[in-house]
Amino acid sequence: MPLPKAPASKAATLPASAFEAQLKPKAPKSPRKAPTPTSRDLPEMAAPALAAAAPPAPDARSQAAAGRSNLPVKAVSAAPLRPTAQPKPRKVRSTGPAKLFVLDTNVLMHDPMSLFRFDEHDVYLPMITLEELDGHKKGMSEVSRNVRQVSRELDALAADSGTDPSAGIPLAKTGHKDAGGKLFFQTTFVEFKLPAGLPQGKADNQILGVVQALRELHPGREVVLVSKDINMRIKARALGLAAEDYFNDKTLEDGDLLYTGVMALPADFWDKHGKDVESWSQAGFTYYRISGPLVPSLMINQFVYLESADEAPLYARVTEITGKTAVLKTLREYIHAKNAVWGVTARNREQNFALNLLMDPECDFITLTGTAGTGKTLMTLAAGLAQVMEDRRYSEIIVTRVTVPVGEDIGFLPGNEEEKMGPWMGALDDNLEVLANSDSGSGEWGRAATNDLVRSKIKIKSLNFMRGRTFLNKFVLIDEAQNLTPKQMKTLITRAGPGTKIVCLGNLAQIDTPYLTEGSSGLTYAVDRFKGWPHSGHVTLARGERSRLADYASEVL
Repeated sequence: MPLPKAPASKAATLPASAFEAQLKPKAPKSPRKAPTPTSRDLPEMAAPALAAAAPPAPDARSQAAAGRSNLPVKAVSAAPLRPTAQPKPRKVRSTGPAKLFVLDTNVLMHDPMSLFRFDEHDVYLPMITLEELDGHKKGMSEVSRNVRQVSRELDALAADSGTDPSAGIPLAKTGHKDAGGKLFFQTTFVEFKLPAGLPQGKADNQILGVVQALRELHPGREVVLVSKDINMRIKARALGLAAEDYFNDKTLEDGDLLYTGVMALPADFWDKHGKDVESWSQAGFTYYRISGPLVPSLMINQFVYLESADEAPLYARVTEITGKTAVLKTLREYIHAKNAVWGVTARNREQNFALNLLMDPECDFITLTGTAGTGKTLMTLAAGLAQVMEDRRYSEIIVTRVTVPVGEDIGFLPGNEEEKMGPWMGALDDNLEVLANSDSGSGEWGRAATNDLVRSKIKIKSLNFMRGRTFLNKFVLIDEAQNLTPKQMKTLITRAGPGTKIVCLGNLAQIDTPYLTEGSSGLTYAVDRFKGWPHSGHVTLARGERSRLADYASEVL
């Protein structure tokens, strides 16, 4: 095959010895590149590498060939210096020693990837932590799955027989580049002395003893205990030991910073954004294309409103953001009885926003948060029934929730999957009763027939059997979603097939799952990650509509 014209003319002037000269200096490049990533003395190694890699100049060789023979030397000189830019997080060590974090077992059970979340700092695992992990590896619960994943990660880190565990195992070894520290196992028995009031055989006290011994062994280094157990941290601080909670799983530091999905426009909105505004009507809706200082802070499917005593109120949704312009679309007023959804009308501004999202076929994922009595479940069920029974948009409604009891567990429940979930679905039955009683003109027999038809279109499923499933053309309602972990939330959302809408409901003030907070809840995680996606929406319902007693109790209790 002929070579390209330009390379052919250059190569034609080179003799065969020139090609041999190019290959000779490349040979020492591979053996000298292996030790450089693990060595910390790269500047000292650069000079010997250059001296060994530079070939002697042959006698009978053209000046062009000699110039080409220097090219491999430059490549070799750059190769040892290149790995210095890879462990960027380790540069902090120049200002002082890295911290040593001792992990409690519950941290690994909560987040199996917590080993790689400490940047340039080192991680220490006591032997009692590994023993506790071994005792929880069997089972089908979320904790058991996390423990098995931790075991696989530790096995991959310790797989190299040439690594000395006492010297530390680089955490970036398995491809986690953000982890610049090392992993240390407890390889020897540690002598420690705790107060006589603490039992020596308890696992928590043994971990505290290891932290105390490490602090005495490394006086110039900060040793910190990381635990999700509040009592464990209290005992550590009582002993004078540094202890912290595991913060990496938190999406937000403060729950008040959570995206609400609603923005109140300033009173001078039209003065600043009405100069170059464009408006048009289409399919019964009015559109406004605006530009101004407020546009960068808007998000797709965010609701905006402007209420003033002098002008007509504006309620709109952001449907498009292009550069410095945004398009606002007016809403369908579900407050009026003519637009009632399965007999349900909105009673306040936020409920009207929520129904606009629930009835929009372009929104595939919706999250609704709010205190008790704001109408989350009732509106979602009404919207689901209207789109299943009347519009035929979805084939059925699937309802599920986390089975975390508020008080003591009542034990095993008899029956099949749907019968076992029955006691957890009291909110569903209450709302179905309200929706059935809204049809007052059909009589008792008609309401009974409608109730049977409605229940035939609603399937109750358990979270335990969601793995591997795919929902096609379903309206999926996830109640009490604040008790989900981010991993469980991801598992549920990825079950959605073509034509499926998923609605997550929850009250972040009523979290019953241990080790979950407002900042680390799966519902908070989903709201934060999906904001701004064109096919998702979120509304925080602010006003309760259940009863005056429930509203007052939510405020004062």
